[in-house]
Amino acid sequence: MVNLHYLGDTIERVLGDGKEFGVRLSFAKEDVLWGDAGSVKRAEKFFSDNTGEPFLVVGGDDISDKDLTKLVKSHKEKKALATIALSLVDDPSEYGIVLMNEKGRITRFLEKPKGEVIFSNTANTGVYVFDQSIFDYIPKGVFYGFGHNLFPTLLEQKKPLYGHLTSSYWKDVGNLRVYRQTQYDALADKVSLNFNLKQSNKYVWLGENVEIHPTAVIGYPVAIGNNVKIEEGVQVLENTIIGDNCIVEMGATLKETILWEGAVVMRGTHLERCVVGNGCHVKSNAAVFDGVIVDPVRRNSK
Repeated sequence: MVNLHYLGDTIERVLGDGKEFGVRLSFAKEDVLWGDAGSVKRAEKFFSDNTGEPFLVVGGDDISDKDLTKLVKSHKEKKALATIALSLVDDPSEYGIVLMNEKGRITRFLEKPKGEVIFSNTANTGVYVFDQSIFDYIPKGVFYGFGHNLFPTLLEQKKPLYGHLTSSYWKDVGNLRVYRQTQYDALADKVSLNFNLKQSNKYVWLGENVEIHPTAVIGYPVAIGNNVKIEEGVQVLENTIIGDNCIVEMGATLKETILWEGAVVMRGTHLERCVVGNGCHVKSNAAVFDGVIVDPVRRNSK
């Protein structure tokens, strides 16, 4: 079940019925925002059945290789009503933080603490396991959040709320900086992802029908998609990802840059720490640093 609101039609069109990903997808569209717990409440019929099995809720903008089987097993063993997957973070102020006892039961929870109230760096990752009876604690027809409403209520009522701390990779991709970093982390094998590309050399992944001029320099780590053309004198340096059907023209340099599908980097252009959108043509007489180029209509961005 995929909950949709912003750009919901686009997301549904891209995901389709889920067969491409080996799943069967259903969609719930929010007319207005109901909060993360409130939106799950609206899909109560989907999650409620006669098996009594718990269900998972996972944030849609996360990158992680958590072992969800272990998470569900821990939830069942502890007979929890709710289990929160946890991770240690450097800056707890952007997340819900928890304290647990020696058995993993959560004794304190605070959503996005500030300053002197930060009491832990153990953060809520937005991955949960719930028993079906959790719906008894989420009101219908009102905006309701897990962090601000549900979890404090469970603690107040002394319900079995547990945490499951994992060292697995997890990032909340909430901004462009984190988006880029997750790409670099994947290239560095810090997170287990399926690139669907062949590894031609260590830390170099290539798709099919890739044309690379003999004078081009390919650094590492880099990933180059299908049907890509890299012309004479091009430098594709570290932490660069090139999507399908891209062209990098003569003498261009890419470093820590991500090209989406169909992008063209024109001759002599130098891009560093840039993200180039689908179908964009980039031409510049100077180096571009920390740029976001997303104008496929004009086809000529500086």
